[in-house]
Amino acid sequence: MEAIMTVTGLDRTGIVAAVSASLAREHANITNISQTLMGEYFTMILHLSLREETNFATFKDAMAELGEKEALDIRVQSAAIFHAMHRI
Repeated sequence: MEAIMTVTGLDRTGIVAAVSASLAREHANITNISQTLMGEYFTMILHLSLREETNFATFKDAMAELGEKEALDIRVQSAAIFHAMHRI
């Protein structure tokens, strides 16, 4: 299963480390990553490969909890949504 994750928040040291460590615990593989600083804001978009047995709702909840803990806005969407948008 593929997913797209966005991370936004005030820039500080350790954001990438916190996100990547959490993804590793969830057995999610980062297949592509892009990050940008926009003034004082950090933004990151990740393309993820998840195990087939991963419960997507549980994964989204875990990432949302990470966002709350780290004062970040973390959103996860199924990559299938983006594939479908390009077929319309």
